[in-house]
Amino acid sequence: MEGKIKIKLVGSPISCPDKQRRVVLGLGLRKMNQVVERPDSPVFRGMVKKVPHLLAVVE
Repeated sequence: MEGKIKIKLVGSPISCPDKQRRVVLGLGLRKMNQVVERPDSPVFRGMVKKVPHLLAVVE
């Protein structure tokens, strides 16, 4: 079984393009400083790389 990554929303997607906003919502992030746990797969890693200015990977 693969590990998990914790993703935290550190920037507001309010003034971002709609595509970036949908990536944040797709990860399940709705509020600032919210942390979600997702499988450590290339799919979720790629989503994090799309909006690195809005997210942080919590160790």
